[in-house]
Amino acid sequence: MKVSQILHSGVPTLSFEVFPPKTSDSIDKVRSATEEIAELHPSFMSVTYGAGGGTGHYTLEIAENLIRKKNVPLLAHLTCVDSTREGILSRLGEFRAAGVENIMALRGDIPKEPRLPRENWAYAHANELMREVRDYGGFCIGGACYPETHPESLSRRDDIAYLKEKVDCGCEFLTTQMFFDNNILFNFMYHLREAGVNVPVLAGIMPVTNAVQIRRIMQISGTQLPQRFKALLDRFGSDPEAMMQAGIAYATDQIIDLYANGVEHVHVYTMNKPVVARKLTENLSAILGK
Repeated sequence: MKVSQILHSGVPTLSFEVFPPKTSDSIDKVRSATEEIAELHPSFMSVTYGAGGGTGHYTLEIAENLIRKKNVPLLAHLTCVDSTREGILSRLGEFRAAGVENIMALRGDIPKEPRLPRENWAYAHANELMREVRDYGGFCIGGACYPETHPESLSRRDDIAYLKEKVDCGCEFLTTQMFFDNNILFNFMYHLREAGVNVPVLAGIMPVTNAVQIRRIMQISGTQLPQRFKALLDRFGSDPEAMMQAGIAYATDQIIDLYANGVEHVHVYTMNKPVVARKLTENLSAILGK
């Protein structure tokens, strides 16, 4: 099923993101974890993709396994940085053959050591990849957005103008970078709609279960941490079990507040942790009618 159909069904959605292994040594562990998450019957699942296709074959393997064994709607990430057109078209053919109907079209992080010279890259931006996927045909296309503005954008106005361009190139829905203050999303949504960007927006939520990991992510993404969240990290960050419980509770509170205020679609960055996905599903069961 296409994600666009799910998002326009008129009911709140809860979807989960997982990531493929970096090496074959952990493929069985990742396959098992993603299957366990799929058994929770999310609205759909997404599988990430390394810049330049570094883990692309594992993305395909995990996606195909989930479709075949769990029959879950699947969104496969695809990055275009450090790629040729031939390589992207080949990957799209493989996704189609595997039964993937949805593509999350992304530029991807610029690699420190590219495989190809920059002048040989076929795509510079995500919108160019979206146009390629649209012209290829048959896929529902998603894109990324940043409630706190993309780190490379000069201003929010420029950032939203680029999101409009993505929609013009075939993007049918947007998924946000993680955020920890819902007011940031509400403000972003207001400006997005004022600018005429009316595609569905999925709120990206990361339940924080590892304080060290989230501090590293914050350094990279520039995401702001509200004082309430900082206090949580300071108080429970050194106790793994307490941090797990507190992080899931914080994410649950965020998601309930989003649903209550009209944000109908939530996408959870699970970090391949079935316990996180399961606890959230249980916490939201009556709200989602599960």
